[in-house]
This record gives sequence, structure tokens and C-alpha cells, in this order.
Amino acid sequence: MTIAHDDVRVDTPAPTTQTMTMAAALNRALADAIEADPEVVVFGEDVGALGGVFRITDGLTARYGEDRCFDTPLAESGIVGTAVGMAMNGMRPVVEMQFDAFALPAFEQVVSHVAKMGNRTRGALALPMVIRIPTGGGIGGVEHHCDSSEAYYAHTPGLTVLCPSTPQDAYSLLRAAIASPDPVVFLEPKKLYWTRGEVDTSLVAEIGSARVVREGTDVTLLSYGSSVATCLEAAEIAASEGRSVQVVDVRSLSPIDDATITAAVRSTGRAVVVAEAPGYVSVASEIQSRVFERCFEYLEAPVRRVTGFDTPYAPPKFEHWYLPDADRVLDAIDSLHFEDER
Repeated sequence: MTIAHDDVRVDTPAPTTQTMTMAAALNRALADAIEADPEVVVFGEDVGALGGVFRITDGLTARYGEDRCFDTPLAESGIVGTAVGMAMNGMRPVVEMQFDAFALPAFEQVVSHVAKMGNRTRGALALPMVIRIPTGGGIGGVEHHCDSSEAYYAHTPGLTVLCPSTPQDAYSLLRAAIASPDPVVFLEPKKLYWTRGEVDTSLVAEIGSARVVREGTDVTLLSYGSSVATCLEAAEIAASEGRSVQVVDVRSLSPIDDATITAAVRSTGRAVVVAEAPGYVSVASEIQSRVFERCFEYLEAPVRRVTGFDTPYAPPKFEHWYLPDADRVLDAIDSLHFEDER
């Protein structure tokens, strides 16, 4: 794994690295945050005795008690509203929305209060809270269970929006999110919950930083969440065909790391943005626009996008047609007018 330049290691007395799934990494991050700070509480629908739909909170109630991890009624707006009140009074709530679209009943709370409280009070009231949202497809789920709603949150001033692609980032970014003085929407690609990787719990990620996960000289792929793995697959295939592909994991959607993204694209002169959300008015659109604005004189070809289609999410048997795959990414790369192909 490539560690971003601004991920730092803190000294710990014992070995801190082990292999775990993303789900286990998130569970460990929550447990370590509860251990470290008595003001951290975790709550949401079925997160207590059940341990969450995806078992992200498994064992937390048994270990720390119902005062630290507890179930709530099925009322997303009430969950977020309660978290706002807790955060206003010095606590650090971490709430879970069961699926991406299930968070929409709480969207008014998020936009009108979570995102605006700091500005409304001129900084007098901070809201150090995290809204965890399982997001994206790839699990054979039906509608309302596979949405990618990151554009709604990234568009909203006052919110930090993060999306990990590895177990390491799941741990490091969630710890950073919980420690942040600002409200964070933490998007967890549910397709990746069972992927495994090395996790060093002494590493602390800095919010607002992207990371280069594969070096390359011909074209830069910019992505986040589950689409990073798709980009790495495409890069491997391209390498077998003589093409050197760089892959950048954006991971922080707001704030975004313009410096790393710009430097990466300038180094290759070509870029493709890859995300599974619909492409129209999307995070992929914003990244594409920022690259054009900051790298225009360095570009050898237009910046392409490979995204989900501008339709409601496909039924389970057809989602493999909807989600961007390596072939679609390779087609986009092939369209970039390389000198050796003219």
C-alpha cells in the first residue's frame, strides 16, 4: 500500500499492523475512538445488540455498554437531530444510516442544521459529529439500497465528505473524522466491506488529502471509493499492453486535494475520472472541471469521465451493466489521442 505524503505515524509501544477487512477496520476505529474519548457515542438503527446490518458495530454494546453504543427508533431525522443536540453540548456522536438512500429523510437536518450551525453562530457552536453512510452498489441490492449520493453532501458548504477505498483508509479516515471539530459525512462503499488489507492503527490520515496509489507516466485515473479498485484493474491490463497508468485515490471529496490531483494530471497530460454515481452534476463532473481549470495548458487530450448512467440504479441482475468496469475505463484511455497511435 502507498501511504499518502501527509499520513503520519504516531509512536505506539506495541505492534500496530494486522490484516483485516474494511468492516473490521471500521469496527476497530469506532472501538479505539470510544476508548480514547469518553464523549464519543455511537448510535443508529440496529447498531446495538445486532451490531449493524453489516456488523460494523458488532460487539461494541457488549464491550462498552448501552451508554456508548445503542439502538434508536426507525427515524433518521430524529437520529441526526439528536446527534446535533449532543454535539452542541460537547459530545462527539457517530451515527449510522443503514443504507445511502435511507439517509434522505434526514437530509433536511443535515443541510439546514448540521452544515450551517458553525456559520450561523459565527463559530460559537461547533458540531463535532460523524454521519456514517453505507454507499454504492455491487452487492445485488434493490433500489434505495445501492444509491451513490455523495454529490448532495459534497455540494453542501459546511460538510466534510470522506470516502475510503481500503481498510487502512477506512480506519485512518474514520479516526480523523471522529476527531474533527467539524461535521463529517463518512461514506462507506458497502461493496468493499469484505475486502482485506493491512491496517496500521498508528497511522493518522489528514482530511483533505488525496493519495497516489499507483505511479504512471501516460495517463492519470482519478477516482474514490469502490471505483479505485476498478482503476487499478484497468491499470494492470493497460500495463500488459504497454501503457503506463497512474491512479489517484481522491478519498476526500470535500475538501478536495487540488494540489495532489493537479500535480498528478500535469505529470501525465491526460486524465480520466471514474466513479459509479451518475455522471450528470456529479463529484466526477466537479473533479473534471477543476482539472480543466488548473491543468489546461498541460493537457494533451480532453479529460474523460467514466461513471454510472443517468438512470435510477439498475435491478440486481443488471447492475454489472450499470457499474463502471475495467473495459469502460480502458475505452476511455484509448480515446485520449496518444502520439504513438496517430
